Amino acid sequence: MRLKKILYVVLGCIGAALGALGAVLPLLPAFPFLLLAAFCFARSSEKLNRWFTGTKLYKNNLESYVKGKGMTRKTKIKIMVTVTLLMSVGFLMMDQVPVGRIVLVCVWIFHILYFMLGVRTIKADAR
Repeated sequence: MRLKKILYVVLGCIGAALGALGAVLPLLPAFPFLLLAAFCFARSSEKLNRWFTGTKLYKNNLESYVKGKGMTRKTKIKIMVTVTLLMSVGFLMMDQVPVGRIVLVCVWIFHILYFMLGVRTIKADAR
């Protein structure tokens, strides 16, 4: 049980670090890494979870989504553009693997539909 908590703490720290980088770097998305950090910290330690949910990084990027309110249009577009660019690289590299391309296109379509239809868009000041 102790090993499991240590693993969650390590993954949470990695997620928080990558999420912090993603908040600054335009190509790296912050959202999935911060979501990973929130999940791991919630499973590992109440103290770490309280600390993480109290940070400005969490409040600015993840809080409204976790509370079920939705995401700002800017955040949704940033996530969709980043995933599209990264999946395009994979698509181009799979020129000899048509099944891989089909799978990537299906995943990309699901991703776009999820963020357009499944996640509510909120105004930036509503966070």
